[in-house]
Amino acid sequence: MKIRNLIFGGILSLSGVLISCNSFLDQIPQDYVSSAVYFKTPAQFQAAANALHTNVYGWGGNNTFAINFDNGSDISGYTTAEASGTNVVGTDDGYYNQAYSWLRQINILIGKSKSYKTPSEIAAPVGQAYFFRAWQHFFLLKRFGGVAISNYVPDVSSGLLNAPRASRYQVMDQIVNDLDSAILLLNSANVTKATTNNDGHVTLEAAKAFKARVCLFEGTWEKYVGTSTDGDGKTSGAGSVGYSPTKYTEYLNMAKSLSKEIIDGGKFSLWNGVASATVGSVANKAMYANTSYYYLFNLEDAASNPNALTKASNNEPIYRSVYDFTYRKGNTNLTHSAPATPSRKYMDMCLCTDGLPVQYSPLFHGYATLTSEYDNRDYRLTSCIKKPGAWYWGYSTTGANYAADITALPAVTYRYYPTLGGGGGYTSRKFCSENSARADYTESPDYYQIRYAEILLIYAEATAELNGGDVSDADLNYSVNLIRARSGVAPLTHALIAPYPALTILGEIRRERAIELEGEGYRISDLCRWGIAEQEMSGKPTCGVYLTYGGVNTEYSTATNPNTGKPVLTPGAYSATTIVQADFQQSSYAGISPVKAGAVISEVANNRIFVRKNYLQPIGTNQIALNPSLKQNPSW
Repeated sequence: MKIRNLIFGGILSLSGVLISCNSFLDQIPQDYVSSAVYFKTPAQFQAAANALHTNVYGWGGNNTFAINFDNGSDISGYTTAEASGTNVVGTDDGYYNQAYSWLRQINILIGKSKSYKTPSEIAAPVGQAYFFRAWQHFFLLKRFGGVAISNYVPDVSSGLLNAPRASRYQVMDQIVNDLDSAILLLNSANVTKATTNNDGHVTLEAAKAFKARVCLFEGTWEKYVGTSTDGDGKTSGAGSVGYSPTKYTEYLNMAKSLSKEIIDGGKFSLWNGVASATVGSVANKAMYANTSYYYLFNLEDAASNPNALTKASNNEPIYRSVYDFTYRKGNTNLTHSAPATPSRKYMDMCLCTDGLPVQYSPLFHGYATLTSEYDNRDYRLTSCIKKPGAWYWGYSTTGANYAADITALPAVTYRYYPTLGGGGGYTSRKFCSENSARADYTESPDYYQIRYAEILLIYAEATAELNGGDVSDADLNYSVNLIRARSGVAPLTHALIAPYPALTILGEIRRERAIELEGEGYRISDLCRWGIAEQEMSGKPTCGVYLTYGGVNTEYSTATNPNTGKPVLTPGAYSATTIVQADFQQSSYAGISPVKAGAVISEVANNRIFVRKNYLQPIGTNQIALNPSLKQNPSW
């Protein structure tokens, strides 16, 4: 089966190369196989390329899974030192070391391809290797800025071991060139979604989609951040060699044209498999309706959703890391950790069904009760954020039996009520399984490295950036309004926001990106590339539910949990310093509702000191000691 051949075959690590077991290996009675006797056939090149597909962050351990890169953002209910700006220079950065280790494996494959007698036979695996070389360098670029470029296999005499950092502009040239090579090779090999069934292999569309992502990122970074984080390259940072003040326009045009190619290609679509439910009681069907966004991120086998759909129904991922309960478990405690738990800001960013923000919509019912802010809201909120008093399947022994009437089961087990004991009060279900066969660390949905919704957002944002912040209604219908339709939100139009001067088209596109991609590892880097991270993540507390609103107690202060007979609010859980005392604007964008007095605080403002230096992370002191040519990022 394809999924097993790609990810789950036996794997050996040999001289820095990961290769899958096959009959060729059975013929070589050695403890290991060196690259000198490998890379002789197309199958061997593809086996080595298959292994590169697992060298990206997805699931796999609570310290390294990719969505951790969003923890601590302005819309996250969690805190991290990096996001708060309180981290310090360490001796090592594991992400730095790992990226270069993975780059070595990639460069071995590319290097061996140079002497292969019939290049067309190995176009697909070599194209995939170029893709991953770009992928690893882009990861380093986002985290550190300019870095030493790794495009060959070094030995003890190689200059790479003592090389200075290339500027971010030189690294971008390398990334774009590698992606162009990948696109050319994957196109010539006819490696498209149709021929690989989107089984996790990198395809032509994946390479184009990734290039669109890279170009949007760097185009906006150079437009809004410019050279402010570069350093001089002599005493700090990587310098600004190759910088052009107009290059960002070229990148934005590439982002727009590439995303348009993918949209017009018609091979992908937004998954909407649980817009309505086909099983269970009438009450159950109403409960499951419009929960596609939730089930998208937990899609495994037929037992993972009420419509008995499998991963084969999902046409939204353009490049996914493949997981499987039998062959490659996620090995991440997703359901217990609820990693996408939101802040007050996220809850207020989500729109009402009329397409307007909470502060403007007549459909918004306020915060007085435990459930009022969930009324008439975006399906991404209502299907993923647990609503007090609603019924939810657990997982493992309390997992879903979709044919049963959940409301006839014990409320103490299946009916949710929060316990306010010091946190923000919201609990997310995004990435949290309700599969009855899943226990801790066994949840195994695919990890979506690139999905179609992101491409629609890239098109809209790049168009707006190229057009003074504006996008035509036709282009909005072509892109973000497809996402809003799945979310039960009215289309974004100029007429919709015209009565509200605080709302802008670009601001609403950015809002859509924040809501749609929440918890998927994009938010902090988005704020940085827009040049507003310090305004959004510094000097403001991270807030949760309202205990009072307008001077009146909300139900969070007064309600009793009927499951336990105890108050929802633990007495004494919040001191005066952990409750908002005065209104404040929680965003530099006036279109997002301010926080009013009475909200609980999960992280105090004094702990939020993110500044411009935090746009890039420091290089570990051990790396600098090993290579004195490396200069630390500015202000670290």
